[in-house]
Amino acid sequence: MVAVKPGDVVLIGAACSVQFSGDRALMLRLVSIGETDPYNDWIWITGYVLDAKGLATAKRELYVLRAGLRIQRRTAPEGVPPRQSSSRVTV
Repeated sequence: MVAVKPGDVVLIGAACSVQFSGDRALMLRLVSIGETDPYNDWIWITGYVLDAKGLATAKRELYVLRAGLRIQRRTAPEGVPPRQSSSRVTV
């Protein structure tokens, strides 16, 4: 199992919980990850639901099966500045 961390974008689907099967699946940018229940591998996660353009639409707190999380995008490595907007302003 790959470790997830805040900033990662994960797919929350049927493998996480049956309530997220089919068209109820979510793309979520993780904000925080609770401790894993050592007996059944379920965790509380908090993050922002992303739309098709990658924009945050709602903040959610979810209880999911840790092994079901599928990383879609990793955060930028430490020390790498975020991408700048392509629009430039000239004075």
